[in-house]
Amino acid sequence: MAEVCKKCGLPLDLCVCEELEKEETRIVVRLEMRRFRKPTTMIEGLNPKRTDLEKIAYQLKSRLACGGTAKDGYVLLQGDHRDSVKGHLIGLGFNESSIEVQ
Repeated sequence: MAEVCKKCGLPLDLCVCEELEKEETRIVVRLEMRRFRKPTTMIEGLNPKRTDLEKIAYQLKSRLACGGTAKDGYVLLQGDHRDSVKGHLIGLGFNESSIEVQ
């Protein structure tokens, strides 16, 4: 028997909940200065219950060659990566119009 999605009730191979969540999410990418004037890129607006923040943080860190973490609904990357993060998030399946870079 095929496993059923708890959210929509469809079989997991037909479930589109994750794609719909990615299209509806409003993501804000901004620069924040931390201690000793170190720049960090903060990605906010991701729902930690519906998206795997650790997986997204891991993929962004490996593609951008930087350190970072995923905490409490946001991803924090070391350094100023505002220009390239938007392209990588689009590559991960998020909608381009829902990503705002500040």
